[in-house]
Amino acid sequence: MKKHLWNQFIETIQKEVVPALGCTEPVAIALAASIAMEKLSGQPQQISAFVSPNLMKNGMGVGVPGTGMVGLPIAAAVGAIAGDPNAGLEVLKNITSDDVDKAKLLIERNCVHVGVADVTNILYSKVTVFDGEKSVTVTIADGHTNVVSIEENGIAIYVPALDIDQNPSKQSASNNPFQDANAEDIVEFALNAPLKDIEFIEAAGQLNDKLSVEGLTNDYGLQIGATFQRNVDRGLLSGGLLTEVLTRTSAAADARMDGAMLAAMSNSGSGNQGIAVTMPVLVTAQFVNASREKTIRALMLASLMAIYIKSRQDKLSALCSTTTAGMGSVSGMTWLLGGDFKQICYAISNMIGDISGMICDGAKPGCAMKVSSSAGAAVKAALMAIDGVRVSGYEGIVANDVDDTIRNLSTLVNGSMKQTDVEILGIMVNKQLA
Repeated sequence: MKKHLWNQFIETIQKEVVPALGCTEPVAIALAASIAMEKLSGQPQQISAFVSPNLMKNGMGVGVPGTGMVGLPIAAAVGAIAGDPNAGLEVLKNITSDDVDKAKLLIERNCVHVGVADVTNILYSKVTVFDGEKSVTVTIADGHTNVVSIEENGIAIYVPALDIDQNPSKQSASNNPFQDANAEDIVEFALNAPLKDIEFIEAAGQLNDKLSVEGLTNDYGLQIGATFQRNVDRGLLSGGLLTEVLTRTSAAADARMDGAMLAAMSNSGSGNQGIAVTMPVLVTAQFVNASREKTIRALMLASLMAIYIKSRQDKLSALCSTTTAGMGSVSGMTWLLGGDFKQICYAISNMIGDISGMICDGAKPGCAMKVSSSAGAAVKAALMAIDGVRVSGYEGIVANDVDDTIRNLSTLVNGSMKQTDVEILGIMVNKQLA
């Protein structure tokens, strides 16, 4: 076992699994706007934002928590008016209805403008707020909370320091905990690390389960979770593991994507990824009456496996990220169902052989359907793996070795699917202009 990697694994989990209120792309704009306002003494008079194409795609149609509206303009406006610049991905947690009314008034007066930036960054948000006397520009790039510059009236007042004592190759290795790791290392860590070192992951299941209850209690989005539950009550669907996973996982995504004022525990910068990683595992653990320790280890296995797979891909891409999250969750589910490392590998390969073509066409309430598809595929893949059935290395992009299969998927995502992303955004923008 590569125990020397365990501290890095823990640090990575603590960095990548954090509470997030609302879709993280609009949140990146809201956060930039709130940080800009912290430097201003007056009220926002004009707000302009330029974002990367991928951020635009994920912000056009998704609900912004507490506003009853969708899109990036309301995120920028309410972030400037009432965002907490120190709250990270929970920047909008303290907004009120009065704040929302003020934000809507800014939009109605045509004081908020959002456009696409000509940048190579996958994730990029540059927001300028003008209070009538001074302007402040905040740029976030390559991470939803990663501030790379702050300017006052066009003059830089903050640029992050670079460690000139480290050469690029050393920086790359130190920033990538998976440089010398593989899927087996992830499994060994999750199943053998001291419980006290990893029990913090329990909060991920607890937080996302609250979203699930909210989604089943109230009417959100397309009501995917509630639809499953209604049809169980009608007798059109039977109960059982699959139905329970679909119902409770979808309900959490319903609530989150339609603007519920509850945080999700995110994974790799996405609340939906966090939901898709944790909820199927939590439901499976409860279904088989797993102990607290076993539940924690399964959640850790799923969460870290998802980060490991996603780390090889662009932060945002044409591949729906709930698919990679589902590849993480299937690891934890398979183990809970009695599977060993070999069967976990089978399950991941089954997932990649099944749903690796699901596209991301922006964040929106309909994402709950994709979350449910990933969750359902995970149940199917796990059950197949437990019976020793897998997609073979002779089929499609699946290889005989699970790490090779993961690399093949990432090659596809980071390569030819870039053009797919361009086409998707083009279609979406043309719809807005029509």
